[in-house]
Amino acid sequence: MIPKLISARVELDEYANKVLAVLKAKYGLNDKSEAINKFAELYGDEIVEKEPKEDYVKHILEVTNKHLEKNKNKRMSLKELDALCEV
Repeated sequence: MIPKLISARVELDEYANKVLAVLKAKYGLNDKSEAINKFAELYGDEIVEKEPKEDYVKHILEVTNKHLEKNKNKRMSLKELDALCEV
């Protein structure tokens, strides 16, 4: 899938400009737009979770459905839960 590109005009202070210049040089990027994208790639997970891939979601749904088929409507008592959590 090709990511959608957004155009934006930004104003940078001197420090942000230096950071982007270092990222651009370190990773051999063509321009500061690529440096901003690289910065987001490196540090964005700390703020925003990435969207999961479709294959991963399908896998989780399959695992969940198999578990539900195997265990039906079995419920765990509070004592069992406490024992499992070592409380």
